[in-house]
Amino acid sequence: MNKRSLMTAESIRLREDAARAKNWKRWGPYLSERQWATVREDYSADGTCWEYFPHDHARSRAYRWGEDGLLGIADRECRLCFALALWNGRDPVLKERLFGLTGSQGNHGEDVKEEYFYLDSTPTHSYLKALYKYPHTAFPYEELIRENRRRGKNDPEFELTDTGVFEGNRYFDVFAEYAKNSPNDVLIRISVANRGAEAAALHLLPTLWFRNTWTWGCTHEGCTLRPRIRRPSDEELLEATHETLGRFYCAIGPAPDGDVPSVLFTENESNARRLWGIGDEGARVKDAFHEYVIRGRTEAVNPEGIGTKAAPHYVLRIPAAGAQLIRLRLFAEDERPERPLGPDFDEIFAVRIREAEEFYTSVYSSKLNPAERQVVRQGYAGLLWSRQF
Repeated sequence: MNKRSLMTAESIRLREDAARAKNWKRWGPYLSERQWATVREDYSADGTCWEYFPHDHARSRAYRWGEDGLLGIADRECRLCFALALWNGRDPVLKERLFGLTGSQGNHGEDVKEEYFYLDSTPTHSYLKALYKYPHTAFPYEELIRENRRRGKNDPEFELTDTGVFEGNRYFDVFAEYAKNSPNDVLIRISVANRGAEAAALHLLPTLWFRNTWTWGCTHEGCTLRPRIRRPSDEELLEATHETLGRFYCAIGPAPDGDVPSVLFTENESNARRLWGIGDEGARVKDAFHEYVIRGRTEAVNPEGIGTKAAPHYVLRIPAAGAQLIRLRLFAEDERPERPLGPDFDEIFAVRIREAEEFYTSVYSSKLNPAERQVVRQGYAGLLWSRQF
């Protein structure tokens, strides 16, 4: 760190965190984009991680050693997680995580087949921004597998952009931004832009859930009693209580039309009936939101408003070339703001964005031109967003 960076707000946060004065890095982008089909979740007898936990299981099967999500965050021990879930009305599955090819499916091995970009991050994650591009049409899962499997190792890879799903700008740009007011007070903005020439609808479920640490016999590190997420009466809040993390709240902003969204609840438990043909068919399980949104199974979610996984359900109807914004806020009980979504919400974002600019200006080489600085900035963002539990 050079002399110019010593007095920026971000450099002060870094020093506070290093001195253990304030835990600025407790929350960050530590959530994997893909936990399925990795060695992290391979507890098979023969070490075949790609086949043992495929993408088709990911929506229904509880992970043991981590979690994944779309443009999400978690505490550094991955106890409480937040990420986006999307449905365009045409996909066969709720989009909750990145899709890719396993080593046996890709002509060049494992390969994520999505369009997503890390746009910004400070070292303490006091400001984060990322982008996911989601087609209006059905996501071409089978086409990507089939064509890449057909190609040889000397052929180019078949990418999502090669399928034609983005033609005519028929897609959504989904931006996720996070700004920390304090170490345990995280403001969230989700902006969805319709890049197409026609109006389009998008189901948006900003999802809060606990990693499952209670199913495995309580013999491993990090085992805890079952936590709980509930909705306090008469409040637009989710209350998340955990034995070691404490109590956090998530304030839920209204839809763009002013309506209050319904909130869905379930358990972060495996759907044993779907996966293995055993267990209670009526159990509230991990893939309940998929069943509710896509298949219309209202009985899949918990009407009592309690669980270990919860999400407000927004249905956005976005005009051609239009955009809509959703606000939420995740905060600890002892750092609770007086008005979580009040008039200072956007002001806090503006301050953190300005401070991020000041910090990076202080560390850039003076020889870089503006375009080169942007390349460096997004390079740092990629590194910082890739931190994982």
